[in-house]
Order: sequence, then structure tokens, then C-alpha cells
Amino acid sequence: MTLRRVNVVILVLLAVAFLIIVQRNLLNISDFLHKETPDAGMILPFEGELSPDLRLEWRRTGEEIPLLITAADDRLGAVIAAMNSVYHNSKANVVFTIVTMNDTVDHLKSWLSSTKLKNVKHKIVIFRPELLNGKISKDPKTLEAARPLTFARFYLPLYIPEAEKAIYLDDDVIVQGDIQELYNTNLKAGHAAAFSDDCDSASAKGIIRGAGNQNKYIGFLDFKKESINKLGMKATTCSFNPGVIVANLTEWRDQNITQQLEHWMELNTREDLYSKTLAESITTPPLLIAFYKRHSSIDPLWHVRHLGTTGAGNRYSPQFVKAAKLLHWNGHYKPWGRTSSFSDVWDKWLIPDPTGKFHPVRRHSD
Repeated sequence: MTLRRVNVVILVLLAVAFLIIVQRNLLNISDFLHKETPDAGMILPFEGELSPDLRLEWRRTGEEIPLLITAADDRLGAVIAAMNSVYHNSKANVVFTIVTMNDTVDHLKSWLSSTKLKNVKHKIVIFRPELLNGKISKDPKTLEAARPLTFARFYLPLYIPEAEKAIYLDDDVIVQGDIQELYNTNLKAGHAAAFSDDCDSASAKGIIRGAGNQNKYIGFLDFKKESINKLGMKATTCSFNPGVIVANLTEWRDQNITQQLEHWMELNTREDLYSKTLAESITTPPLLIAFYKRHSSIDPLWHVRHLGTTGAGNRYSPQFVKAAKLLHWNGHYKPWGRTSSFSDVWDKWLIPDPTGKFHPVRRHSD
């Protein structure tokens, strides 16, 4: 009996020791996941605690919806308006990942902490421009080359490593529908992302007269170049707009999408693969190649585009704009500028900058 008791005691002690080791390993893993991501940027933790009422609201609303958006200092009002529209038009448990530059963090924190967005779940990530070394041209005529944040969408799995699915939004959008509906977009088996096709019914209204093939692959890629021609893609294939992305991050990782995009970026710096017929787009072409006939489609009402192009005021009726689930001011004319169409829709969601640095320009302004 004594020997049996000794054996039982030994087994109990071994079990306790095993549980302690497991607990410590889990804590170490948790600490590791919360450290900065070396290939993507420094992650700044969420500051402040949610109020008790908001904590209950988050628990009540179900699964987390990871959403990535960028925040450039000269366009900071854009990301604030976009976040505000998402947050207040849905009860979904949205968690924002805000990718920004180091010199914008203080302004962004001040804006968020001083307004009704202070309790929105978010994390701030510092973009590292060295990610783009050797991948983009230094040509000053290329607008996007001066805006490194436009490439943050290429690194979705790095910024949201814990998620299997996520949404990316450009900053010049307003969401009028429930973001849960967009998140529930069905992605076909093997597809790493869903986009809005430029030939869909809503987008077809937004084709700019005289722009030729702006909604075809030939409008973005130079099919005379051998590296493009040998891919066997049809030049007349309908392009898509990457300003709104619903991504299957598991497939994205498995298919090495980020590495594919970086490959085409680097090759373009040597071989000049992109078409010269459109407005300096260097973000869209790599995506068109990587996702050629391998992407799902977003409901057209979830990405109504071209509000920032010439004639947008005549292209869409106020009734159609009101019915749209997501509005995108892609183009030269932004809703915080003097000549934008439907700027009144955007104004509803802007929260004034407490620092006074950002304010929209309006026709009646001096």
C-alpha cells in the first residue's frame, strides 16, 4: 500500500509539473505574437481600456472582423471618416489595423483619443519604407512612388498574422452598409482574394470617356514586353480595382502572394512592364498578374467607384449613391477637396481634427 501511495504522489507531482510547463509555453507564445513583426513594421499596442459597456458590446457582436487601412498624415481625415462610417453603420466586432508612418503616429493617436473613436478596437503599425527598396522606381512623376503606404495591402498576412480572413480598404472610401456583409463575401476554393471587377454593372457607369482600355488588362500592362507576353494572359481581360479587398489570408500565405507581388515589382524596375496609358498606377499591375483569373468577385454595390473622376456628379444619381454600400472616391478629386462630387456624403462622417491641422477645402472657403 505504501509503494502504491508513493507512485500516486509521484504521478500527481509529474502532472502538476507538466501543466506548469505547458502554461509557461503558452505565455511565451502569447508574448512572441505580441512583439513587433520584423518584416512588416512595428506594432503599437492598443492604448487604454474599453469601458464596461463597450466591452459587453464587443462580446455580444460575435467574431472579430480584421480590417486594414492606411493613414497618411496629409490624408488623415480620410481614414478617420472611413473608420467612423464603418464603426457606426455596423454592430460587427471590427478590429482596425492602421498602417502609418512614424511621423504620423502622434497626430493619429491625438485624433483618435480625443473623439468618439477612442474606444474603437485598433492597433497601429509603423510601415517600414525599406520594404520597398529595389521594388519601386524613384521616378518623381510616379505619384504612388511617393506614397509607400499604398503598398501596405501587399503585406496583409504580415500585419494581421493571427487572422484567416481580412478586409483591406483604401482611405478614400465611405462605408454605408454593414461591414459584416462585405466580410461574408464568398471566396471560391483556392482563391486568396475577392475584388470588384471593372466591368461589373455599377462600375460600368464610371468608365471615363476617352480613356480607352482603362478597364482592361492592356490598360495596365505592356503586352509588348516578353515577361508579360509569355504569361499567356489575354489583354482584353477585365481588370479589377484593389481599393477594396476581401482576403483569405490562409490561401494568401500558402500561395506566397506577397512574394509574387514583390517579384513583379522588382522586375518592373528593370524591364518597365507597366502600361503608360493610365495615371501612373504601379500598385494595380502586380495584383492583376498575381490574381489573373484566380480571384472571386465583390458585390458591385459594395464598391461603387470613380466618385473622384471627372463628371462623377453626372454619372451617379443621388438615389444610387444613397443605396450604395461602399463609395470610393478613386481618381484625382478627393472628397476633402474643393472640386469633389458628393462631398456632402463624406462630410457626414468626418470628425473634426482636434489639432486643427486637417480640414476639408470647400467651394465657399477662402
